[in-house]
Amino acid sequence: MKHIVGNVNRRAFLKTGAALGGGIVAAGMPLSQVIWAAEGKVLKARFGVFRTLDPAFYSAQGDVDVMNCIYSKLTRYKPGSEWGWELEAAEKIEQVDPTHIRFRLNKGIRFTGGHGEMTARDVKFSFERAIKHNSHVKDDWGSLDHVELEDDYTGVIVFKAPFVPVWNIALPYGVGHIVSEVAVMKATKDGGDFSMKSPAFSGPYELNDLRPNEYLILTRNPEWSGPRPGFDEIRIQLIKDAKAAERAYQAGDIDFTPISLDSLATFKSNPPADTKLEEHSSLFYWWIGMNMDHPKLKDINVRKAIQWAINVPQILNAAFSGQAGVATGTIAPGLFGHRPKALVPPEGDLAKAKEFLEKAGVSGLTLAIDCKDGSSGSTISQIVQAQLSQIGITTEINVRDAGSWWTIGNESEGENWKNLQLIVNGFLGLPDPHYEVSWFVQNQVGVWNWERFRSAQFDELVAKAVTIYDPDARAKLYYEMQDLMEESGAYRFLTHGGTPVMYRATQMQAATRPDGEPLYLDFKPA
Repeated sequence: MKHIVGNVNRRAFLKTGAALGGGIVAAGMPLSQVIWAAEGKVLKARFGVFRTLDPAFYSAQGDVDVMNCIYSKLTRYKPGSEWGWELEAAEKIEQVDPTHIRFRLNKGIRFTGGHGEMTARDVKFSFERAIKHNSHVKDDWGSLDHVELEDDYTGVIVFKAPFVPVWNIALPYGVGHIVSEVAVMKATKDGGDFSMKSPAFSGPYELNDLRPNEYLILTRNPEWSGPRPGFDEIRIQLIKDAKAAERAYQAGDIDFTPISLDSLATFKSNPPADTKLEEHSSLFYWWIGMNMDHPKLKDINVRKAIQWAINVPQILNAAFSGQAGVATGTIAPGLFGHRPKALVPPEGDLAKAKEFLEKAGVSGLTLAIDCKDGSSGSTISQIVQAQLSQIGITTEINVRDAGSWWTIGNESEGENWKNLQLIVNGFLGLPDPHYEVSWFVQNQVGVWNWERFRSAQFDELVAKAVTIYDPDARAKLYYEMQDLMEESGAYRFLTHGGTPVMYRATQMQAATRPDGEPLYLDFKPA
């Protein structure tokens, strides 16, 4: 899963506690005075969600941002305005045929703690363990079967069927990070989840200090023999709220942060001193979901009434200060599979909404709408509440803290999913449309598929699309998938938002993916 505005980029199974905000700790001292002591080339940044150091079990974008610094992958995303990948740990990698990818490692990449040189055995172990241990992100590997070893540095990644998204999802992102087989087996006995206790590092940085829900510090890895990164230290504060992060930036506690869309106009007209502001498109997607299994929402006419009653532009004006465009589905503009328009027009139609309610024979309906805490979710909920009141539906808003939010639709966490009705949700996408639809197949019901949407046709299209290399042919299948989601009545797509970032130009030259996510290894001192 995924997550997410950073919501979850794979969204989360682990619960989180309270995060620091506003650059102030309980004692009332600026955070910079409480924690940071070392000087030198120091990169101070912020993330909103961080849960694990284990690549096979990542659940948030913040996890991957850190892993990019402390581990190595065969390939990595290129920084810049266009999506692309380049070699990292691999000296060479090629698609031999539709189900085989051969790689050859660079020599001399070493694991810390005396765990030796990285070999193809470590690649095999790392790639297979997400599947072996039934990780919630195992689907990133699609139809991966195993990795064959040819020699110490060469191997072949073998798939049961073609899986085109491997190049833009698995290899350059979370599950593509390579860990030491020897170190992990010593630490876990069975090779399973080591969570925050990483037993060895292989990237330009290593973990120096970590306080969950507060901060982490990365310092140079003395065993790293590759290109030298620009900073001696990376200090990352966990600040879940964008407004709090903006205040921390203005207080000087951090030098790089994403900012909220409703602050964008203010910062553009009056930026902090020595600050560079960049606007990036986003692969994030917000929607209103409906639990199709709840007795009040089983009738498709009720769901369609809600779809047509929701005026998306009104929501975006209130929640994002008019700085976000209307979404047509889960797949963002710029990716193949992005629909030109949704089936239900953005403004909706109150008269049609009332007709659907009359067809359902429903009146005096009361529903609950759940959202994650933070200004955007609560504002969206309030506008939807007002809009639904216009067709006679009363809604009660439940604002969930970050710790409980990711459990409410998950069957493994209890029976709260049975009480879900309307949901303000959002996931972070990746530069292959498969990532934006894979969470809504039937085997994800009760995991990430909280709407409990079931469609055999949808599942077949998801499976077929990943075997096709022609982007135009694939795109047609993704149009159809999003049509099926919307036709179910369980989804009202809202926006992809945007990812504006700001950073102190006197301290750094930032480097990001096209969607504004930081690539810390490519940051340079000013």
